[in-house]
Amino acid sequence: MSNVPEWVAYFDAAEHAGARAVSARDLTGIGRNRRASAHFTDALALRRPGFDRVKVMDRIGLAAALFTEGEPEQAAAAAHQALDEATRVDSTLVASRLNTLLDAARPYRTTAVDEIRTRAADLAAARPTAVAA
Repeated sequence: MSNVPEWVAYFDAAEHAGARAVSARDLTGIGRNRRASAHFTDALALRRPGFDRVKVMDRIGLAAALFTEGEPEQAAAAAHQALDEATRVDSTLVASRLNTLLDAARPYRTTAVDEIRTRAADLAAARPTAVAA
């Protein structure tokens, strides 16, 4: 038995990787390019069972990061998986992350990306939220 409080134990390697991913994504947004996709991939690999909502947010983040990093084919594949899982999670925070995905996909005009855009927009509309991404 550990003397570490539960709220501290929550911050494991997966949570740390997720935090690095979000930081890298945000730094890219202000012109300091960082590859957030590697950190989202790490977070997904490290997540324990039972963290479905956080995994969905990581998957959406991975797809958005891949779009931002100029990998639209990989991003579309990751986005399909993320959207499949997002339909099973009722969360306003997950819905808000869809805005990040939609923003990252904006520069791409292909059939595959248009399908992602439509699916994400439909899912976001079904779960409207005022929470900022």
